[in-house]
Amino acid sequence: MMVHKMKMGFLFFILTYMCLLTPVRQAPPRSPTISDLSIKNMDFAMNLYRKISTYHDKNVFFSPLSISTSFAALLMASGGVTHNELLTGLNLAQLERANQPELIPKLFELLHENITQNGSLKLDQGMALFMSRQFEVQKTFENQTKTFFHADIKTVDFANPTESVRFINEYIKQKTEGKVTEMISTLDPLTQLMVINTIFFQGAWQMPFDPDVTNRAPFYVNNYNVVQVPMMFKDDKFYMMEDVPLGAKVLKLPYQEGVSMLILLPNKGIDYTVIDDEISAQKFLSWVRGLTKTNLEVNMPKFKMEQSYSLHNLLQDMGMTSVFSNSANLTRLSKNGAIKVSEVLHKAVIEVDETGTTASSATTIGITPYSLPRTFRVNRPFFFFIYHEDTNCLLFMGRVIDPTKN
Repeated sequence: MMVHKMKMGFLFFILTYMCLLTPVRQAPPRSPTISDLSIKNMDFAMNLYRKISTYHDKNVFFSPLSISTSFAALLMASGGVTHNELLTGLNLAQLERANQPELIPKLFELLHENITQNGSLKLDQGMALFMSRQFEVQKTFENQTKTFFHADIKTVDFANPTESVRFINEYIKQKTEGKVTEMISTLDPLTQLMVINTIFFQGAWQMPFDPDVTNRAPFYVNNYNVVQVPMMFKDDKFYMMEDVPLGAKVLKLPYQEGVSMLILLPNKGIDYTVIDDEISAQKFLSWVRGLTKTNLEVNMPKFKMEQSYSLHNLLQDMGMTSVFSNSANLTRLSKNGAIKVSEVLHKAVIEVDETGTTASSATTIGITPYSLPRTFRVNRPFFFFIYHEDTNCLLFMGRVIDPTKN
C-alpha cells in the first residue's frame, strides 16, 4: 500500500513537472469590431477638438469620421515611420493586426455600411485624392481605395492653380449637394497630393420644434457679453442625465433615422474650458448609458456654423509629421518616387432649426440620473455631438460659444 502511494505521488510529481514545462498557449487577440473603431475614433475626435480649441475660444465644428476616413485610406499607402505615426495619431494602433493590412480599411467599410444599411439615413460620404499628373498611382492602392472607400482618384494639373481650384471646388460642391462651396481659394503650383473627404447629413427631429413659439431670448456668451438669439421651445418627454463630477447636464435630441444629437451643457458658473480636458469616449458612453426619460421643457437656440481647418498644421501637432514632409513613405501609393501630402483641408457646415439639422463637412462613476428638472435651457456655451446610435459612431462634434456667429 505504501509503495502504491509512493508511485502515485511520484507520478503526480512527474505530471505536475511536465505541465510546468509545457508552454501555455495564449488565446489569439480578439478581432476588432466596428464598435472598437467607433470608440477609437471618438477619442481621436476629442484629441483633435482639444488641439483646435487651443488656437481660439470661438465656435468649433468638424466631422471626425470624415477626417479619420481620409487618413485610413492613406494607411494603405504608407509604410515605416509614416505608417506608425498615422496609426498612433488616429488612435488606431490597437486595432492593427500583423499580416492583415486591409483590416482597418475593412472596418471603415463595415462601419459605413452599418450606418447606412436601412437607407433611411441621409448620410452621403465620399472621398477623392487629387494627384499631380506626374505621379502614377499604384494599381493595388487604386483598387483598395475604390473597394473600401469608394474613392475617386483624380489627376490634376496643379501647375495651373486657377483651373485646379475650379475643378476641385466643383467636385466638392456636387458631393455635398451645394452645402460646401469654395472649399479652396488658392493652390500652390508645387502641390503633389490633396486628400478630400466629404460627408453630408440631413436629419429631421423625431419631435420637431414649433416655429410659431420660437422667440428671441438672451444667450450668455460670457459674464460680459449677452446676445439675442432665436430660441426654440418644446415641452415633451426627453432623455437626459447629469454628470455631477463634471458639473454638466446632458440632453438627447433624437432624429428620425437612428441618429441623435447629444447636448452637453455646463452648469451655471462652470467654465466650458474646464470641461474640455474631461471629454472622452468613455465619458460619452457613460452619458448615453445614464440617460433617463423625463418631462422637460427644452429651450434650444437655432444656429448655423461654417468652419474651415487647415489640418496639415493641426495633425502635425498630434504627431503625424512625416506624411507632410519629404521623408514621407507613401511608396504603395505611387511608384514615381518621393511624394508627400501637401494639403488636408476640412470644412464643415451645420444648420440647426425647428425641423432638424443639416450638416456637411469635407472630413460610469459619479454619473447619476438627473432628477426631474423642469427646464433644460441652452442659453450659454455648450457642446454637441451628432452620433449614430447603434454603433455610437461620432459623425460630427462641435462647441457653440456664440450662436450668432457663423
